[in-house]
Amino acid sequence: MEITPTTRSFRQYLIFWSGQLFSLFGSVVIQFVMIWWIERNYSNMLYLSLASFFFVLPMVVLMPLGGVLGDRYNKRKLIFTVDFLQALVTFILILIFTFNLGSIWVIFIFIMIRSSFQAIHQPTVSSVAPSMVPKDKLSRINGVNFLFSGLIQLIGLPLGAMLYLIIPFNHIFWIDIGTFLISIIPLAIIKIPRVREVDHFEKFNVKSFIKDLKEGFNVLRAVPGLLILLIECVFINFLLQPINVLLPYYIHEIHGGLEFEYSLISVLMNVGFIIGAGITSFKKKWNKKISTIFMGIIIIGIGYALLAFIPTGLFLIIGLIFFIVGIILPLINTIYQTILQISVPQDKIGRVTSIDMTFSMMVTPIGTLISGPIAIAISVQNLFLSSGIIIIFIIGVLFLFTNVRYIKYEEEAQGEEIIETKTEKVKEII
Repeated sequence: MEITPTTRSFRQYLIFWSGQLFSLFGSVVIQFVMIWWIERNYSNMLYLSLASFFFVLPMVVLMPLGGVLGDRYNKRKLIFTVDFLQALVTFILILIFTFNLGSIWVIFIFIMIRSSFQAIHQPTVSSVAPSMVPKDKLSRINGVNFLFSGLIQLIGLPLGAMLYLIIPFNHIFWIDIGTFLISIIPLAIIKIPRVREVDHFEKFNVKSFIKDLKEGFNVLRAVPGLLILLIECVFINFLLQPINVLLPYYIHEIHGGLEFEYSLISVLMNVGFIIGAGITSFKKKWNKKISTIFMGIIIIGIGYALLAFIPTGLFLIIGLIFFIVGIILPLINTIYQTILQISVPQDKIGRVTSIDMTFSMMVTPIGTLISGPIAIAISVQNLFLSSGIIIIFIIGVLFLFTNVRYIKYEEEAQGEEIIETKTEKVKEII
């Protein structure tokens, strides 16, 4: 069942979205504080790697379940439930550290539990917009979301560092509970449309879960170009892991930079991110969505490769590259998210989003683990150069040798009937 968003539903979505920003703010602060606590108390790269692994693993395993639950059940109640459980676990953690029972493994378990709840929360929240935001406003609202997410990162990270210095570690976690209490106020006063009618006598079990998830895969295969875009995301996410893992080493060991230089580059990238998000929030429509995505990724690949040739100590040039990358990332992410929202039926958007997120994140642990050994074998510069070249090559092949470049995704297009027809054809094939 397709819901036609109205001006009233759009206003209610803005209220809902404002509450979720507070929830995100609390998560950003807490995540930073936990990682910094591990660094300050143990200074162990293995523990930092394990923290990242324990965060990603539940996401990869449980996010498909989150997408199915988000499509099947009442979204408002589901979001409230996982947020409440996350706040409850945070309260238990506060008690554990108050009585001096905390340890590194307690933090690891806490990270896994929080990640499990977020694996259900994220695809559910992402599936709300198509049923409440008019299609001609989706691109701009996605841009606004990226803009405020960037601002929250800029505010939340230094705030977490400051709080770590001035108040006890366990007291900082009250922020998570406080932001939860704020976020449920908008959730309590708005109504999220229900786009799928589920038979109350139909039990949710492994068989029904597989059936629901299979429908999500059918939509991915049926909607022109979506599978190509998903493959692209998986490869690019994998190839970008070396820069995510080795940037501190690149700045410090290759170019002799210290905390100031590292923070300068991070700030320049975040400034670029905010500018890019600002552009997407003001631009009403993107006429050449696919071309914009592919060209943006090619520019990122070129910048990635150029890092191998920058003379030692030219941090402004490095910062300029990351500034440009920061501008491009919200542009391509906003357009990609908008394509999903306007081309996937509302009652299946949760499952498709969760599949997309799962496959994109699945390669993260692998890329993280192999970046170090490969860099040791061929050098960091050569790894950056080869990764950038491979990105450009993959994007070129997908653009030139598939039909994706001919596909147009328009906000105004009435594509639901086409999508349903194609989905039925896929089911017949299966």
